[in-house]
Amino acid sequence: MAEERDVFLSARGRTLSAFREDNECRWKAPFYFIQGADPQFGLMKAWANGDCASGGDEWEEEIRLTVQAVQAINQLNPKPKFFVVCGDLIHGMPGTQWRKDQERDLKNVLKNIDQDIPLVFVSGNHDIGNIPTPETIDDYCKHWGDDYFSFWVGGVFFLVLNSQLYFDSSKCPELKQAQDEWLNGQLAVAEKRKCKHVIVFQHIPLFLQNPDEDHDYFNLEKTVRYELMEKFHKAGIKAVFSGHYHRNARGSYKGLEMVVTSAIGCQLGEDTHGLRVVIVTAEKIVHKYYSLNDLSSQGIEKELMDLIKQN
Repeated sequence: MAEERDVFLSARGRTLSAFREDNECRWKAPFYFIQGADPQFGLMKAWANGDCASGGDEWEEEIRLTVQAVQAINQLNPKPKFFVVCGDLIHGMPGTQWRKDQERDLKNVLKNIDQDIPLVFVSGNHDIGNIPTPETIDDYCKHWGDDYFSFWVGGVFFLVLNSQLYFDSSKCPELKQAQDEWLNGQLAVAEKRKCKHVIVFQHIPLFLQNPDEDHDYFNLEKTVRYELMEKFHKAGIKAVFSGHYHRNARGSYKGLEMVVTSAIGCQLGEDTHGLRVVIVTAEKIVHKYYSLNDLSSQGIEKELMDLIKQN
């Protein structure tokens, strides 16, 4: 139980125990992290069968892909500061038949990540439900840690949000209010502290390509979207990284970059199964999506790695 708590329950008390603020609040040097999204054990067969409402009774291919992702990350040198998974860890919705088995198998794969690479988890709609409740969020937190929290790495301030509370909080309005109040406090910290960058992780994108695009399943409703974008802009947030779309996409709003990363698991477009490498320098945030095959066989290209060597 101790090992599981260390690996999977690092997010506690609205921060991440893997990083101590007093050690990490000052800029030291460029670094990088790995972002993945939507391993979603069980979706590939459900999608192939045209029955995505089911929990999916098979996920061998997702296991293989996630094993490949872990192996690709483990062989990187230098090591990434952390590996963040931006939601939809599994496909089975709360209360569905295959959920516990999917969670067990995903943990069995992820526990093989190098012990020096902390895992950061973001809650997705399949993890807490399309319309979350206090019970579904509590269940998620028991298995994967807090649903929202902040942490510092190398002078950069990271915020992890529960985006489902912005999509539909009708069954847990008090939890939405609590996150709003917490977020306002964190954004005030971001404005006051001399952090190099502020970066947000959430499952559902603010938008896919255009800040003014119509609302649908894959983005946030316009009023909510603009409220968040303005808050983020005023606090100096540079980038929001998300998943959910199972395709790559990006756009910008007043200097805020919205980065949508395709899935480790089931692809709904033309992208390949992959991970995003994110380089953080003193001046900028640079990122590139790699297929699992390319990252496994070739690693990160020299031009990107050279950025880390800059002082």
